[in-house]
Amino acid sequence: MTLTVDDAIHTATETWRRLGVEQATADEMAEELAADLAAASADGRSVADYIGGDVEALATSWADERGLLPVRRHLKETAVAAAQGAVLPALAALAFWWVNWSHLLDPSGESMRTTLDGDVLWEVRKFPNPGVPLMWVGLPLCVLAAFFLVRRAVRGTLQHHHAPVLEATTQALTKALPVILVAAAALAVAIGYFGDYVIGTYQLFFTAPMALAGMIGAVAAGAAWVRNRTCPTVTATS
Repeated sequence: MTLTVDDAIHTATETWRRLGVEQATADEMAEELAADLAAASADGRSVADYIGGDVEALATSWADERGLLPVRRHLKETAVAAAQGAVLPALAALAFWWVNWSHLLDPSGESMRTTLDGDVLWEVRKFPNPGVPLMWVGLPLCVLAAFFLVRRAVRGTLQHHHAPVLEATTQALTKALPVILVAAAALAVAIGYFGDYVIGTYQLFFTAPMALAGMIGAVAAGAAWVRNRTCPTVTATS
Protein backbone atom coordinates (compact mmCIF):
# COMPACT_ATOMS: atom_id res chain seq x y z
CA MET A 1 0.00 0.00 0.00
CA THR A 2 1.37 3.38 -1.06
CA LEU A 3 1.94 5.83 1.78
CA THR A 4 0.26 9.14 1.03
CA VAL A 5 0.95 12.58 2.47
CA ASP A 6 -2.36 12.54 4.37
CA ASP A 7 -1.60 9.10 5.83
CA ALA A 8 1.85 10.23 6.97
CA ILE A 9 0.57 13.42 8.58
CA HIS A 10 -2.30 11.56 10.29
CA THR A 11 0.04 8.88 11.68
CA ALA A 12 2.58 11.47 12.84
CA THR A 13 -0.13 13.56 14.53
CA GLU A 14 -1.51 10.51 16.34
CA THR A 15 2.00 9.58 17.45
CA TRP A 16 2.64 13.05 18.87
CA ARG A 17 -0.69 13.01 20.68
CA ARG A 18 0.12 9.61 22.18
CA LEU A 19 3.53 10.86 23.32
CA GLY A 20 1.96 13.80 25.13
CA VAL A 21 2.96 16.63 22.79
CA GLU A 22 0.66 19.64 23.17
CA GLN A 23 -2.00 19.98 20.48
CA ALA A 24 -0.89 23.40 19.26
CA THR A 25 2.70 22.22 18.90
CA ALA A 26 1.60 19.03 17.15
CA ASP A 27 -0.43 21.08 14.66
CA GLU A 28 2.58 23.28 13.89
CA MET A 29 4.79 20.23 13.38
CA ALA A 30 2.15 18.66 11.13
CA GLU A 31 2.12 21.77 8.95
CA GLU A 32 5.90 21.72 8.77
CA LEU A 33 5.89 18.03 7.89
CA ALA A 34 3.32 18.65 5.15
CA ALA A 35 5.53 21.40 3.68
CA ASP A 36 8.58 19.11 3.77
CA LEU A 37 6.67 16.30 2.09
CA ALA A 38 5.39 18.67 -0.59
CA ALA A 39 8.95 19.87 -1.26
CA ALA A 40 10.18 16.28 -1.42
CA SER A 41 7.40 15.39 -3.85
CA ALA A 42 8.40 18.34 -6.06
CA ASP A 43 11.92 16.90 -6.12
CA GLY A 44 10.54 13.56 -7.29
CA ARG A 45 10.84 11.72 -3.96
CA SER A 46 8.01 9.61 -2.62
CA VAL A 47 6.60 9.97 0.90
CA ALA A 48 7.99 6.59 1.96
CA ASP A 49 11.41 7.48 0.58
CA TYR A 50 11.50 10.80 2.46
CA ILE A 51 10.24 9.39 5.75
CA GLY A 52 12.20 6.15 5.58
CA GLY A 53 9.17 3.89 5.77
CA ASP A 54 8.43 4.35 9.52
CA VAL A 55 6.29 7.41 10.26
CA GLU A 56 6.04 6.71 14.01
CA ALA A 57 9.82 6.46 14.36
CA LEU A 58 10.28 9.72 12.49
CA ALA A 59 7.62 11.49 14.57
CA THR A 60 9.10 10.20 17.82
CA SER A 61 12.64 11.19 16.81
CA TRP A 62 11.45 14.62 15.71
CA ALA A 63 9.67 15.26 19.02
CA ASP A 64 12.66 13.99 20.99
CA GLU A 65 15.11 16.24 19.13
CA ARG A 66 12.94 19.24 19.88
CA GLY A 67 12.68 18.36 23.56
CA LEU A 68 8.93 17.81 23.44
CA LEU A 69 8.76 14.36 24.97
CA PRO A 70 7.65 14.08 28.58
CA VAL A 71 10.55 13.94 31.02
CA ARG A 72 10.76 11.08 33.47
CA ARG A 73 11.11 12.80 36.82
CA HIS A 74 12.21 9.76 38.88
CA LEU A 75 10.02 10.77 41.82
CA LYS A 76 9.93 7.26 43.26
CA GLU A 77 13.70 6.90 43.02
CA THR A 78 14.16 10.31 44.65
CA ALA A 79 11.87 9.41 47.55
CA VAL A 80 13.59 6.05 48.12
CA ALA A 81 17.05 7.65 48.02
CA ALA A 82 16.01 10.33 50.51
CA ALA A 83 14.53 7.69 52.81
CA GLN A 84 17.75 5.68 52.67
CA GLY A 85 19.78 8.77 53.53
CA ALA A 86 17.51 9.58 56.47
CA VAL A 87 17.44 6.13 58.08
CA LEU A 88 20.66 6.26 60.11
CA PRO A 89 20.20 9.85 61.39
CA ALA A 90 16.60 9.03 62.33
CA LEU A 91 17.68 5.91 64.24
CA ALA A 92 20.40 7.91 66.00
CA ALA A 93 17.89 10.61 66.95
CA LEU A 94 15.57 7.99 68.43
CA ALA A 95 18.50 6.53 70.38
CA PHE A 96 19.35 9.94 71.88
CA TRP A 97 15.70 10.47 72.78
CA TRP A 98 15.45 7.02 74.37
CA VAL A 99 18.59 7.56 76.49
CA ASN A 100 17.00 10.71 77.87
CA TRP A 101 13.50 9.28 78.27
CA SER A 102 14.61 6.04 79.93
CA HIS A 103 17.03 7.80 82.32
CA LEU A 104 19.60 5.20 81.31
CA LEU A 105 22.52 7.42 82.33
CA ASP A 106 20.76 9.10 85.24
CA PRO A 107 22.76 8.49 88.45
CA SER A 108 19.81 9.52 90.61
CA GLY A 109 18.20 6.86 92.72
CA GLU A 110 16.76 5.90 96.04
CA SER A 111 17.67 3.46 98.74
CA MET A 112 15.95 2.02 101.76
CA ARG A 113 17.40 1.40 105.19
CA THR A 114 15.94 0.26 108.45
CA THR A 115 16.77 1.97 111.73
CA LEU A 116 17.50 0.14 114.96
CA ASP A 117 13.99 0.75 116.19
CA GLY A 118 12.50 -0.81 113.04
CA ASP A 119 11.58 2.34 111.09
CA VAL A 120 12.03 2.24 107.33
CA LEU A 121 13.75 5.25 105.84
CA TRP A 122 13.93 6.06 102.14
CA GLU A 123 16.86 8.06 100.89
CA VAL A 124 16.39 9.82 97.56
CA ARG A 125 19.47 11.00 95.69
CA LYS A 126 18.89 13.52 92.88
CA PHE A 127 21.57 14.27 90.31
CA PRO A 128 21.46 15.94 86.89
CA ASN A 129 20.54 13.51 84.12
CA PRO A 130 23.42 13.39 81.57
CA GLY A 131 20.95 12.10 79.02
CA VAL A 132 19.37 15.55 78.69
CA PRO A 133 22.43 17.46 77.44
CA LEU A 134 23.47 14.40 75.43
CA MET A 135 20.13 14.46 73.63
CA TRP A 136 20.27 18.20 72.91
CA VAL A 137 23.78 17.84 71.51
CA GLY A 138 23.02 14.66 69.59
CA LEU A 139 19.82 15.80 67.88
CA PRO A 140 21.41 18.74 66.00
CA LEU A 141 24.22 16.41 64.93
CA CYS A 142 21.61 14.00 63.59
CA VAL A 143 19.96 16.81 61.61
CA LEU A 144 23.34 17.86 60.20
CA ALA A 145 24.18 14.30 59.23
CA ALA A 146 20.77 13.85 57.63
CA PHE A 147 21.29 16.98 55.55
CA PHE A 148 24.46 15.69 53.91
CA LEU A 149 23.38 12.03 53.67
CA VAL A 150 20.01 12.78 52.09
CA ARG A 151 21.43 15.26 49.62
CA ARG A 152 24.23 12.87 48.61
CA ALA A 153 21.83 9.94 48.25
CA VAL A 154 19.38 11.87 46.07
CA ARG A 155 22.10 13.34 43.88
CA GLY A 156 23.79 9.98 43.44
CA THR A 157 20.55 8.26 42.50
CA LEU A 158 19.54 10.89 39.94
CA GLN A 159 23.05 10.86 38.51
CA HIS A 160 22.92 7.07 38.22
CA HIS A 161 19.68 7.29 36.24
CA HIS A 162 21.02 10.13 34.08
CA ALA A 163 18.05 12.21 35.19
CA PRO A 164 17.62 15.70 33.69
CA VAL A 165 18.00 18.99 35.62
CA LEU A 166 20.22 17.30 38.19
CA GLU A 167 21.93 20.50 39.29
CA ALA A 168 18.66 22.39 39.62
CA THR A 169 17.24 19.64 41.83
CA THR A 170 20.39 19.53 43.96
CA GLN A 171 20.38 23.28 44.49
CA ALA A 172 16.67 23.35 45.33
CA LEU A 173 17.05 20.39 47.70
CA THR A 174 19.96 22.10 49.45
CA LYS A 175 17.74 25.10 50.16
CA ALA A 176 14.67 23.10 51.14
CA LEU A 177 16.29 20.36 53.24
CA PRO A 178 16.61 22.43 56.46
CA VAL A 179 12.88 23.12 56.40
CA ILE A 180 12.09 19.51 55.51
CA LEU A 181 14.25 18.17 58.34
CA VAL A 182 12.75 20.59 60.87
CA ALA A 183 9.28 19.50 59.77
CA ALA A 184 10.28 15.86 60.15
CA ALA A 185 11.64 16.53 63.64
CA ALA A 186 8.46 18.43 64.60
CA LEU A 187 6.38 15.49 63.42
CA ALA A 188 8.42 13.11 65.57
CA VAL A 189 7.96 15.38 68.60
CA ALA A 190 4.21 15.52 67.99
CA ILE A 191 4.09 11.72 67.79
CA GLY A 192 6.05 11.57 71.06
CA TYR A 193 3.60 13.87 72.84
CA PHE A 194 0.69 11.86 71.48
CA GLY A 195 2.25 8.65 72.75
CA ASP A 196 2.92 10.21 76.16
CA TYR A 197 -0.56 11.62 76.74
CA VAL A 198 -2.73 9.10 74.89
CA ILE A 199 -0.94 5.75 74.81
CA GLY A 200 0.58 6.00 78.27
CA THR A 201 2.32 2.94 79.68
CA TYR A 202 3.12 1.28 76.37
CA GLN A 203 4.04 4.49 74.58
CA LEU A 204 7.51 3.22 73.63
CA PHE A 205 6.01 0.50 71.42
CA PHE A 206 4.01 3.19 69.62
CA THR A 207 6.35 6.16 69.64
CA ALA A 208 9.53 4.48 68.43
CA PRO A 209 8.21 2.90 65.19
CA MET A 210 5.76 5.70 64.42
CA ALA A 211 8.31 8.48 64.99
CA LEU A 212 10.87 6.63 62.88
CA ALA A 213 8.37 6.10 60.05
CA GLY A 214 7.15 9.69 60.34
CA MET A 215 10.61 11.22 60.10
CA ILE A 216 11.72 9.06 57.18
CA GLY A 217 8.41 9.48 55.38
CA ALA A 218 8.46 13.26 55.78
CA VAL A 219 11.98 13.50 54.37
CA ALA A 220 11.13 11.19 51.45
CA ALA A 221 7.97 13.14 50.62
CA GLY A 222 9.79 16.46 50.88
CA ALA A 223 12.58 15.35 48.55
CA ALA A 224 10.08 14.03 46.00
CA TRP A 225 8.17 17.33 46.19
CA VAL A 226 11.37 19.26 45.49
CA ARG A 227 12.17 17.00 42.55
CA ASN A 228 8.66 17.43 41.18
CA ARG A 229 8.96 21.22 41.44
CA THR A 230 12.32 21.42 39.69
CA CYS A 231 11.69 18.86 36.94
CA PRO A 232 9.00 19.96 34.46
CA THR A 233 6.70 17.57 32.70
CA VAL A 234 8.10 18.64 29.35
CA THR A 235 11.35 20.40 28.60
CA ALA A 236 11.36 24.06 27.79
CA THR A 237 13.34 23.77 24.60
CA SER A 238 11.65 23.67 21.23
